[in-house]
Amino acid sequence: MNRFSGKTTGFPRSRRALALPLGIAVASAVAFLPGPASARPAAIPDAPASASAAASDAASMSYVVNVRPGKGTSARVAKAIAKAGGDVVIAYDRIGVIVVHSANPDFAKTIRQVKGVDSAGATRTAPLSAQSDDALDSERTLTAAEAKAAAGKATAGQDELEPLQWDLPAMKADKAHEISLGSRNVTVGVLDSGVDDTHPDIAPNFDRRASASCLGGVPVQKDNAWRPVAKESDHGMHVAGSIAAAKNGTGVTGVAPGVKVASLKVAEPATGMYYTEAVVCGFVWAADHGVDVTNNSYYTDPWLFACKTDDDQKALVDAVGRAARYAERKGAVNVAAAGNAKTDLAQAEILDKTSPNDTTPVPRTVKTADCLDLPSQLPGVVTVSATGAKGIKASYSNYGKGVIDITAPGGDRTEYQAPRPPAVDGRILSTLPGGKFGYKGGTSMAAPHASGVVALLKSAHPHASVERIKSLLYRQADAMECTDPYDYDSDGKVDAVCEGGTGKNGFYGVGMADALDAVRK
Repeated sequence: MNRFSGKTTGFPRSRRALALPLGIAVASAVAFLPGPASARPAAIPDAPASASAAASDAASMSYVVNVRPGKGTSARVAKAIAKAGGDVVIAYDRIGVIVVHSANPDFAKTIRQVKGVDSAGATRTAPLSAQSDDALDSERTLTAAEAKAAAGKATAGQDELEPLQWDLPAMKADKAHEISLGSRNVTVGVLDSGVDDTHPDIAPNFDRRASASCLGGVPVQKDNAWRPVAKESDHGMHVAGSIAAAKNGTGVTGVAPGVKVASLKVAEPATGMYYTEAVVCGFVWAADHGVDVTNNSYYTDPWLFACKTDDDQKALVDAVGRAARYAERKGAVNVAAAGNAKTDLAQAEILDKTSPNDTTPVPRTVKTADCLDLPSQLPGVVTVSATGAKGIKASYSNYGKGVIDITAPGGDRTEYQAPRPPAVDGRILSTLPGGKFGYKGGTSMAAPHASGVVALLKSAHPHASVERIKSLLYRQADAMECTDPYDYDSDGKVDAVCEGGTGKNGFYGVGMADALDAVRK
């Protein structure tokens, strides 16, 4: 996840393409396991005919139209959509969300006047065909020598690279694994840029049945569409490994290495954008395929904060909110990253200089009472901040009293928070496509650690409700005091102010997610 920066400064583009603020290395990789690199699709899976036709028209835009749930309302509104120049791509009747493409610039304004329409708005500000490649290259590779050195320090029961994973003992996951690795009956859905299920550390725990590509808002399983394509972001793959990399003697170990992961691909390959229609599809697909936990290490583009006071943005809040609530009603605990802009999200107003991020940003001051980070600030979602190897808030992590629910290891610059040896890097080591491993840091990495703990809780309490699982998560967390003064770079200046007490505060919420308590209580 990659996001904002202080009260009056601009924001980095997003929390998923960049795992740490600009200027900080975010990824590394090395293939040291035996066997060939995984084969991946060379192109994006075929889109539905309506989507392909719309994408060829540079003036065509994507919309969500929100109506009362039920086929009857959707069918009646569909006629009005056609009359207004719209093409229905897919209708999620269960939650009353219809995805539409239209070249009519007045489509949203027109359809909002139709009886039965609660809200409608464009999901982006750029035409469907407007894309550009913003892929990031790795900035540091884990060398074969480093991998060999780590393997030589692994103790009995540890995977080869586990000595480099300072994050596991930080939340007592290493101790938890002596009791339980989690249940094969639990699946965590990774809504992200795709997961390479041929990776040796992912293949044993991959749930193909619950995986799909949701690009354009339409679920596709054909041709392993859930995998990342060539030159695409490896963000989702890193997230998946932190959750459930198999404990199989090689590579890294996930927080819940005995559970399954499913890939819900919701990030556009060429742009890295997470648009509303794909996010809605991801939540609904997860809900309908028995996913127990969803991990959301992104914000929904193109608005850093979607404001309910704007007609278009209100529709996005409505659509994503309906989908997230549907997943929760079906038994999924939704976990999301808080963002990487070291911003106090509890402020009454925040200056957003990056929205919309798919065309030309227009600086605006948003009122936090009306504007939400989607999905992390939706009701019911577990919002996760990040800590570094020294156990304090990561330099980049967003915070805010009443906003942050819990914290987990997300990593930080090594010069700020260096880990204890034999670990050598302050970031998080996890899986990357093609049998590789690499480092990233961000609240994007903290969220999957929390998701792993939720998966362990669900494993231990298979019949517990969503509210019960969240209650256990919060109650079992290790309480953390505010870091005061907070001066992450030791320059003598206070970098952020933490509000609240030991039981609940703006930096750490209720405290550090506890994997050990999750399996023994």
